[in-house]
Amino acid sequence: MILHLRAKPNARANQLLVAADGTVTVRVKAPPQEGQANAALLAFLAEVLGVSRSRIELLSGHTTPFKKVDLLDVDEAHLAALLAKYRVG
Repeated sequence: MILHLRAKPNARANQLLVAADGTVTVRVKAPPQEGQANAALLAFLAEVLGVSRSRIELLSGHTTPFKKVDLLDVDEAHLAALLAKYRVG
């Protein structure tokens, strides 16, 4: 399962937000230096999804805010239900 999202580093807290249009934004506390924000993003997604960190892979967007993440072992129904809980608005 591929998830497209926008990452925002240097946040006050790690947070997952889903806009009314379905856009996924993940805020992480880590700074965008030396891959710290990407590592924090993947660890936070693993925690939220309840999967091992090794089952989440960053496919693209290593240096940009727009990321494409491969979620191994996560089915579409589980992801949709989870994202519905984080919907804003």
